[in-house]
Amino acid sequence: MNMKPILVIATLFLLSAFTACAQKPSATPTDGNPSHYDLSAYPKATDTVKKPEGEWRAELSPAAFDVLREAGTEAPFTGSLLNEHRHGVFVCAACGNPLFSSDTKFESGTGWPSFWAPIEADRIIERTDNTLGMARTEILCARCGSHLGHVFDDGPPPTGLRYCMNSVALAFDAK
Repeated sequence: MNMKPILVIATLFLLSAFTACAQKPSATPTDGNPSHYDLSAYPKATDTVKKPEGEWRAELSPAAFDVLREAGTEAPFTGSLLNEHRHGVFVCAACGNPLFSSDTKFESGTGWPSFWAPIEADRIIERTDNTLGMARTEILCARCGSHLGHVFDDGPPPTGLRYCMNSVALAFDAK
C-alpha cells in the first residue's frame, strides 16, 4: 500500500489546524492582566452575591439597574468610561468583581469601552444571547450575574476578541 497520499493528507490536515489556531489565538487567564495587578484585595469570583430585585433596585441608579439587572444597553458614545485612559482595574459596578485591566482596553470606535481579554477568565461568564434576532455572546459578571455587555470576534491581537462593555456596568479603580 502506498502511504504517500495518506501522509500528504495528514500533513495538510495538521497544517490547516495549526494555521487556524495561529490566526485566532485564544485568551489565557493572564492575557487580561499584562501588568499583573495584585487582585488579592478584591473579592474572589467564587464569592457569589445574590440579592432580591428590590435590593438591587435600591442600590443601583436606574440606568445601572437597567443594564446590569435587565440586560439593557447604554447609548453609544455616552458612557463615562469610554475615554478613561488611566492605569487601573475595571470592576463590576454592582459587586466590585475585577473584570478588565486598563492594559487590555483599546479604542474600538464602537462607542463603548472595549477590551481584548478579561483580567482573569473565571471573572466572567459567557452566555448565548439570541435577542434582537441575532446570535451574540453575552458577558455576565461571574460573581453577581449582572449583564456587562457582549463579546465579538473582531478585536485586536493577541486574542482577536472585543469585549464591548457598558460604562454604567463598570467602575474604575485607578492604580
